[in-house]
Formats: sequence, structure tokens, C-alpha cells
Amino acid sequence: MADHVDLAAIRNIGIMAHIDAGKTTTTERILFYSGKVHKMGEVDKGTATMDWMTQEQERGITITSAATTCTWKNCVINIIDTPGHVDFTVEVERSLRVLDGAIGIFCGVAGVQPQSETVWRQADRYNVPRIAYVNKMDRIGADYPRVVNMIRQTLGSEVYPINLPVGVEDSFSGVIDLINLKAYIYEEELGAGYITRDLTDDELEEAMEHRSILLEKIAEDDDRILEKYLEGQSISVDEINEALRRLTISNKIVPVLCGSSFKNKGVQMLLDAIVRFLPAPVDIPAVTGIEPATGIKIQREADTREAMCALAFKVVVDPYVGKLTYFRVYSGKIKVGSSVLNSEKNKKERIARILKMHANHREEIAEANAGDIVAGVGLKDTVTGDTLCDEKNPILLETIKFPDPVVDVAIEPKTKNDQDKIGESLRRLAEEDPTFRTRVNEDTGQTIISGMGELHLEIIIDRLLKEFKVNANVGNPQVSYKETIKKKHRAEAVFEKQAGGRGQYAHVIIQLSPLEEGEGKRFINKSKTDEIPAEFIGAIEAGSLEAMQGGIMAGYPVDDVEVTLIGGSFHEVDSTEQSFKIATSMAVREALQGAEVVLLEPIMDVEIVCPEEYVGEVISDLNARRGRVLGFEDSKGSKIVKALVPLAETFGYATSLRSASQGRASFSMQIKNFAEVPASKSKEIIAKRYGLSM
Repeated sequence: MADHVDLAAIRNIGIMAHIDAGKTTTTERILFYSGKVHKMGEVDKGTATMDWMTQEQERGITITSAATTCTWKNCVINIIDTPGHVDFTVEVERSLRVLDGAIGIFCGVAGVQPQSETVWRQADRYNVPRIAYVNKMDRIGADYPRVVNMIRQTLGSEVYPINLPVGVEDSFSGVIDLINLKAYIYEEELGAGYITRDLTDDELEEAMEHRSILLEKIAEDDDRILEKYLEGQSISVDEINEALRRLTISNKIVPVLCGSSFKNKGVQMLLDAIVRFLPAPVDIPAVTGIEPATGIKIQREADTREAMCALAFKVVVDPYVGKLTYFRVYSGKIKVGSSVLNSEKNKKERIARILKMHANHREEIAEANAGDIVAGVGLKDTVTGDTLCDEKNPILLETIKFPDPVVDVAIEPKTKNDQDKIGESLRRLAEEDPTFRTRVNEDTGQTIISGMGELHLEIIIDRLLKEFKVNANVGNPQVSYKETIKKKHRAEAVFEKQAGGRGQYAHVIIQLSPLEEGEGKRFINKSKTDEIPAEFIGAIEAGSLEAMQGGIMAGYPVDDVEVTLIGGSFHEVDSTEQSFKIATSMAVREALQGAEVVLLEPIMDVEIVCPEEYVGEVISDLNARRGRVLGFEDSKGSKIVKALVPLAETFGYATSLRSASQGRASFSMQIKNFAEVPASKSKEIIAKRYGLSM
């Protein structure tokens, strides 16, 4: 990778899917067949290379995205294996931000599941070209045409199979290649060897039907192929592959393959498809950023001769080397010992070491070039989403946006020694994970940690106790509510203090206005410079944001509000940034009093798969939890119930669902949006928050 690999021979790809669709197992097989590892690890046994964290091995799930590199047919493939659990969706978000292509893995039985839909939409947002791989074709109930159809209808993608299964369920023995019109049959257990044979008459008839649909699609986009197709001339394999590559990279189609990673069938064809159809760094558009000083848009090509720019997408606290900062180099090259500019913070950083990662194993390299994904040691101030660039040619790339946490847990250290340790440990964990936040409850003095779900916080606490050796008492999970306003309200405040000598003076007039759900907080300055000089505006904005960290209703953060500075006055001698910060905070608190504040709660999108005979009990339980049933779908002898349920009502849901269905139902959920809490429930939450009896 560092030895000047031709950019056209690099593939930066991510593997994404719903939990338990087989991402890590597939990655494990890719590493084995490409010669990167000599023994296949298994998720169930806790021996998977990419699931290296203790917490991953104990639970048999992927928690953190792991990076590795392998080689296939003279191409270097940099792979990031991402988690499938909704609590760790941030790992997918930041990985897709820096990748050129992705493999979406779908279970051959379950098809498109809630989290597979979420990650697919994330890939849509970043315009990432992808291929789909339908796994677990050996399982009872596997149905390839049904899954292909689900991807087409549910995800709205133009999907076209490029191979078909030979047999299904117990009889699944290999795949039919629709481009070469050959069958690959796996006879030995490890799947490293397979025989190639011609198609039977029945296989050929089905293959030609699918191939014809594929060729029609290709012909739509290529006049040369269209002419040959209409005239009945044969279209070469190279022509088909070239056209498919072009269409995949431009996101016009998604090629679909099938296999059974656990049974070692079909993975080599997936590797071929990665190399053939997914883009190299030179195939994707130049990265766009802005010049920090002027705000002018600039671009950087994937070329080692360009000025260096890279995006930090992940920070990890490594017990052996300290803080590791993962970054993707978009242009130029970066050498060990060199100084770079963090253009987000306008600070110089020194690259002490550059490491090529294979899960948690490290290999030192002297330099990283355009197209490489590596980890740097020695970057003190760089966090996720920061841009690293050449000091003489600064560029600021678009950062990565992360959702707000929805679950809180109170944590109290047991001893004074633990009190000192906990602050530093939480700071390091928050540096790694942008969706993990901490704050101190000023009323109780407790430390409150916030995350994306119960499992997310369970893992954080587990790491705190085991990895950072902190002894602490941990409370029960609580919902992280928000407060917002329903109407506009104007307020003004004067902060004046005389204590001998120089005094303090600030006067501000502000207006609060409600924003749409999900728009966050916004500050607009409409004051005149003769009312408030420009040097105080930053302090006023900071004061308004600070005032909204705890609302007036129940002390929860205020969100979806626009603060407009309308005017005010200042004193030549006594006005300071601090006095304007305090005055703004006072004005915001006063404006909130008249802006009709309401509580918001997270609403979860819940999908329950259960046998038909238990649907009635499931629905009555959802109704008791303030749930709203959206609809039903049939799924191989079961019913899928789709519903919206407030997060507050989902704690302990797994246990109730098990007892309501005799252990035969399963569910998955992800956050949908925030919605206003009903008035009666709101009173209950506020009373509980302040320890009052209803």
C-alpha cells in the first residue's frame, strides 16, 4: 500500500448490513481466500479477526468498525467491517464518509431488515457505489428472487443479479455466473477449490432469461452495445464487465451476487466483483472542500502530486500506542515526522508514526499516499471529522454529522481515587465516540453519560470498569428527553455590575423562534455594529448555546430553536465578552418563559417478527406502551408488525416479547424522530425529574 501502488489498483470498501446478516463472517472468508490469514475465525467462537474487542467476542457482535487490507488479483482492497446494531450506526456513518464503494449484505431468509435499510440510506446520502451480496443461501427458507425483489422495492435501487444459486437451502452447492454462463460448484469443505462446468439445459434457460434483462439495462446506457443487442450480435464478456463497472460506479445499478459465507461458497466471486465493479480512488469525483480563509470552494484530485489532504474519521485509544487517529488520504502524500495542519482547529499536528491496520494488529509504514486508509500516532488535537492538510495549501473538507444521544445513565465513582480516574476515562471514551456524551447534573452532582441505546451504554460501562479499571455505581437507563418551543418570543436583558474600578455592562435584545424537528440550534445576528460591536457577537452566540444546555421545564437540553440577536447596547469601557455572555444567557432564559416550552421524546421505529398466533398479544402490548401500529407484512409463516413506540416504553421490551410469544418472536428498533410528549405524561416526567410526588 505504501509502496506506491497504482491508484487504479486500490479498492476502499465497506461491508454493511443488519445485525447477524454475516458481515464479519464474510470478511473473515475474504481474508482467508486472499491469503491474509491462514485460518478462518468464527464469530460464534469469538475467534473472528475483525471482532477483536473483548466485548465483541463475548457478545458475538461487531461493535467498532475494524480496518484491514488484503490483495486479490493484483488489487489492494482496504476493507472496513462495520457494525450492524443500530446503537453503533455512527461507525457506519463515519466509514461510508471515507469509502469509495460498499458491499451491502442481506440474509437470504430475512432479506431487507430495518438496519440494512438504514445503512443503505446512509450509502445513498454519500452517493457510495455498491454491490449487494445475498448471504445464507444454505439456510431453510432462503429465497434469492424474493430478496432481490425486496431490495428493488424497499430500497428503491436498480438491482440486477449477476449470478444465480445452484440449488437452494440444503442443496445449495454453488453459483451460476450470468456473464460467463458457467457454473462454479464447491465440493470441498473449505471452499478454496471449486469446479467450473457448463450449464445444464434448465440452468441455461433461466440464466439466459436473467442475462437478457441485464443486457437490456446495459444497452440503455451504451449505444455500441445497444446496436449489437438489436442486431443480435454477441456481446463480449469484456464489454459487459466494462459497462457494468461504469453503471455501478455512476450508481445507476447495483449488481447482486449470492453465496453462503459460513459454508465457504461464493466468496471468491464476491472478491472478483469488488475488483471488477467497485471504484478505485481515481474513478470517483475529486474531493471538494473550502479554502478556510476565503470560503471559496476548491477540489483535490486523487493524485500523489496534488497538495496533501486527508479526513480523520475515527479515533481509538490503543493500550499500546496511545491515541490512534484513522484517516483517509484523498490527495498528495503524508510522511512520518512531517507536520500537517488541522484546518478545522487551525493547529499544527506532527505525524510521529503511520500504521497500516489489520484489525488490532499494526504494521509501521514510512508514508501514506492518496487513496490510502491508515492510522496516525501523535495527533493531539484531531478528532473525528477534522481535516488534515498541507500547511501551505489549506483546505477544509465537509465534516461528519452525528445524531444526538437518546439514553442517559447516571454513574457515581465509589472512591476519591475513582473520582479522579473517571473524568479522564470518560474524556478518552468521548474522544473515540462522537455519539457518546457526558455532563454533570448540577442538582445531584452525578455524572450523566448519554448514548444511542441501552447496548451502547452497556458497552461503554463495561469498558470503563474492565479496560479503565474504574469502580463505580451505575444507575438504570433513562430517556434523554429534549425541550423545544412552540411560538416566537422576544426578550431583553441588561447585565450591569459595579464593584469599584472597571465595571461590567451588556445589554441584548433577542428573539427565540421554533424550527422544524431535527434542525437543531441556529444563531442569527441582525444587530447593527453601532449597537453591539462585532467582537462581542461570538460571545453572544456562545452564551445563547450555553443557556440552551438545560431548559426551564425539566432541565433537559433545548433544541430546534433559532436565536436572533435583534439589538442591544454596550459601554466603551465596561463591556466585555463575559458580560455579553451572561446577558445573553439571562435573555434566553427569560424568552423561554414566554415561548411555550414543551418536552420532546425519542420515538422508535420498531419491527417485530412473530408467529401469526401471537400477533394479537403483541399488538395489545404495543398499545399499552403508547405504541402506534403502522401495518403488517407476511414473511414465511410469520407476520412482521411495524410500529412506532416511544423509547421510554421500550426498556425491558425484549423480556415481555419473549413471554408474550413463548420465545418465538424477535424485534429490532431504531430511532425515527423526536415528538412532543403528551401533557399528562409530561407532568409525570417533570415530577419524577425533581423527585416530586404526583
